[in-house]
Amino acid sequence: MIPIRDDNPTRTPPILTWLVIGLCVLVFLWEWSLGAAAQQAIFGYGLIPARLLQGAMLPPEIGTVPAVLTVFTSMFLHGGWMHLIGNMLYLWIFSDNVEDAMGHGRFLVFYLLCGIGAALAQALPAPASTVPMVGASGAISGVLGAYLVLYPNARVTVVIPLGFYLHVTRLPAVAVLGLWFLMQLLSELLSGAGSGVAFRAHIGGFVAGLVLVFAFLPRRR
Repeated sequence: MIPIRDDNPTRTPPILTWLVIGLCVLVFLWEWSLGAAAQQAIFGYGLIPARLLQGAMLPPEIGTVPAVLTVFTSMFLHGGWMHLIGNMLYLWIFSDNVEDAMGHGRFLVFYLLCGIGAALAQALPAPASTVPMVGASGAISGVLGAYLVLYPNARVTVVIPLGFYLHVTRLPAVAVLGLWFLMQLLSELLSGAGSGVAFRAHIGGFVAGLVLVFAFLPRRR
């Protein structure tokens, strides 16, 4: 299923959502401008578990930031156009309502904390891994978890590919996001170590969002 919109209006402009999308796009354009050197940027600013948890060193010719900061810089890097577009689509559809419910400042802290939870969920089980993790999907997974708690009955329009036919239908958010989370669990169980997708980060971010959402709602909620 590919979500394309929801029917959940907001009361305030999702300023932080727009800002995150803009930053991710700008950072990706910067990566794209590097050409062959983009791979060095992925290693330099992506989260490498062995570097964060075991103090592994990168070659001196790779520009980088302190290892702890890669928890944040990795959230704005992406590995390709489809990686970026998929993440920004989910952020565009689901993040505005969560930001509206929390308020801009609370949402920013919530988003970053979900990204941290996702990074740790990916890194801690494999502390010696030298594969860099990049992408906003861990933090966005936290947004999905919060959306599921706040708006389980909101209707989401999805596209379901059936061979050469694209079926469009509307489903409750609990079905769309519940199935999404189930797919992450199954993918993590069935995928090998070299799958290239950080399913543990998706799971960790989603669970972080489910738990943290209650702490970031204004008292009136």
